[in-house]
Amino acid sequence: MGPDGAMSWWAARRKRAAARILDLFARPVRSAHGAEGIVLQPYRGYGSRREAFLIGRVFRQSASQGAASREDLAAHLRDIARRIARRSVRGAMVTARCHGAEQRVATDRDGYFRIHLQFPEPPPAARPWLSVELRLEGEHPVEAEADVFIAPECSRFVVISDIDDTIMRTGVANRLAMLWRLFVEDAESRSPFPGVATLYRALHDGASERECNPMLYVSRAPWGIYDVLDEFFRLHDIPVGPILFLREWGMRWTSPLPRRAEDHKQILIRNMLDLYHDLPFVLIGDSGQHDPEIYRQIVDEHPGRVLAVLIRNVSLGEDRVREIEGLAAAVARAGSTLVLAADSVAMAEHASRLGLVSPSSVAAVEADMAAAGARTSRSGTLRLERPTAAGTAEAIAEGALRDAIGGEPESAPPNVVIQPSDAPLPDARKGGRAAP
Repeated sequence: MGPDGAMSWWAARRKRAAARILDLFARPVRSAHGAEGIVLQPYRGYGSRREAFLIGRVFRQSASQGAASREDLAAHLRDIARRIARRSVRGAMVTARCHGAEQRVATDRDGYFRIHLQFPEPPPAARPWLSVELRLEGEHPVEAEADVFIAPECSRFVVISDIDDTIMRTGVANRLAMLWRLFVEDAESRSPFPGVATLYRALHDGASERECNPMLYVSRAPWGIYDVLDEFFRLHDIPVGPILFLREWGMRWTSPLPRRAEDHKQILIRNMLDLYHDLPFVLIGDSGQHDPEIYRQIVDEHPGRVLAVLIRNVSLGEDRVREIEGLAAAVARAGSTLVLAADSVAMAEHASRLGLVSPSSVAAVEADMAAAGARTSRSGTLRLERPTAAGTAEAIAEGALRDAIGGEPESAPPNVVIQPSDAPLPDARKGGRAAP
């Protein structure tokens, strides 16, 4: 291929990528329309066999000029302009109905509504997904349906995972950067971290491969990027679940900066611990931002509720080492376990040892990583293990973890497992609770 041919190929590729990006970005403005451009947009929810939660939004936008083909860039740009210019509908009344439960709520100043349904009777145990009927009241009603995940009786534990730098590389909070990674760059750049999809499917399926464990995802991104993340999960076959953002950024032309979101992630996790009060939890995050600090608080506040903490090692500056030490000590004191992982295989191995995933999952994750051309560091796993929880915490305080993750900056980061020898392992026969 000559220079002219290469330039034409690249131009065509960029045009196709732009069309896909614009199609995805414009897609939500074409659904659930009512009179005067009113849109009722629900997001997936989550719940137990007692109650369910979901969030959605009501907004107004200008009328469409008709259906557009996937390659119609001008029509996509018009739809995106409509999306940017849409206006929140404050005080709109939305009624939700599901399995005998009903609630009527009003939208807030940004047009968002939050539904909490309490079932008079438990939903069918064999149905993990329920449909919630939504109706926007008024002279011209609008109807929509929302999917809610209900943890079935066979679930053994709940997974709460961060998204940014845990499932995928940084860029979720930057729409353009994420869209570029998702549709334009090469396969490695637009994929999740190698092995993540297979690992998360294994956790969702559990050791019996039939558990349907709840998968709850948390991000600092705004609700406005929900559709992009949803498409990312679908493309890479990551188990579907509610995507629980910390906040609506509330950005407007007159106020372009996002609102503060202090403690919102802790509040979300605490609410989920209350909702699934009879199930233990697995927390997954990364070492780069605030996950160690947040997870440390959760472990301290809820002893015995966290089976394991899996931290992807993406940054180990001095301040991050201190926070990892604090988290590791809290985990050890609680008699739980932590793995600081350089890759997904280390996480899968630890989950397999705890009986959280099937034994075949480790090989599957390793094969996934090999297919992506990624190297693993299975031989580099170090164990920080003492006979008791107190002894393990004391060893961490004396610098044992710092020594384990030290070394030359250029060297590959090791996998480190922190687990007291007397820490009970989960018992599959007891719904994921620790064996006595």
